[in-house]
Amino acid sequence: MEKQNKYNKREVMKFAGAFIAWVIGSGFATGQEVLQFFTSFGYLSYGVVLLNLIGFLFFGQILVSTGFENKDKTAFNHFKYFCGERLGLFYSWLIPITLTLIMSVLISGAGATLYEYYGINHYIGSAIMAIAVLCAYLIGFDRLIKIVSSIGPFIIVFSLIVGIITIVRDYSNFSEVPKYKSLLDEMKAAPNWVISSIVYLSLNFLSGSIYFTGLGKSATNKDDIKYGALFGASAIIATIIIMNTSILLNVKSTISLEIPALYLAKRISYILGAIFSIALTLGIFSSCSAMMWSVCNRITIGGKKGNKIIAILIAIFTFILGLFTFSELIGIFYPLVGYIGLVFMACVLYKAYSLHR
Repeated sequence: MEKQNKYNKREVMKFAGAFIAWVIGSGFATGQEVLQFFTSFGYLSYGVVLLNLIGFLFFGQILVSTGFENKDKTAFNHFKYFCGERLGLFYSWLIPITLTLIMSVLISGAGATLYEYYGINHYIGSAIMAIAVLCAYLIGFDRLIKIVSSIGPFIIVFSLIVGIITIVRDYSNFSEVPKYKSLLDEMKAAPNWVISSIVYLSLNFLSGSIYFTGLGKSATNKDDIKYGALFGASAIIATIIIMNTSILLNVKSTISLEIPALYLAKRISYILGAIFSIALTLGIFSSCSAMMWSVCNRITIGGKKGNKIIAILIAIFTFILGLFTFSELIGIFYPLVGYIGLVFMACVLYKAYSLHR
């Protein structure tokens, strides 16, 4: 008897897109995040990529599976599940703060993108994004997944197109990378490439843990979410490889830019750059919307009305903080969140080991 497929391809693609949507934010899609955590280490950036491939596949599976397996527990807290009562409570209160800081980076990225390509005032661009994210939150998580799951793959494809064309055109520059070591050193988000790998994983999976377990809870079939996370993680790392290489090949021109990926798109075609700027804005929207849900989902003061008021206050706060320089915010907040999450990552590893030994 022929074995039936246990998964729904459409659902797998939906969850893959939703998984991607978290990571594809202003830092990633603009290339600034890739520049600081990967490209800044020159040839060793491919070591960072390799460790992140392993980490994304491992931690992605654990978090979405944990969410699915505990979907019927209304009071389930994944921080307490992995870290114990006291440390879990600490992270439960800390995560809304860290996500709010990251959201401010995304809001700033939106302002920088709209200003650089369209000349829209940075403040106005940031305000537009803050309002859009607030509206997306108010429509609900299920509808939010449908929106962001379609945005993520679009940005991945577009980033790959820009990166591949750039690599084909500029591959001869690869041997010149060591010449710019001193410039690259100034952009490093961590002391060495191994620590940068770990901090980047921690940044994504501490801040994204609420969202990823939420994805697991929303699934009706474990294989759908399992394969969705697998394909989503693989697509993210493939895109990082291409983006990292394309920035390396143009390091002299991109090292001082707020949005290196947009520069690469504009070099190919002004029209392509315009389309890519829209893709970047959508990427910022997808990640920021997911974070808004994660933050507000942790705060239940005053019922639905109180929750909406809190969402409005968060949107206003992130807009104000997002008025600072985009690259500086990434350089400060992203490594900070990554270091904060190291203990959480260790707890996840230990829990996984204890369950399978």
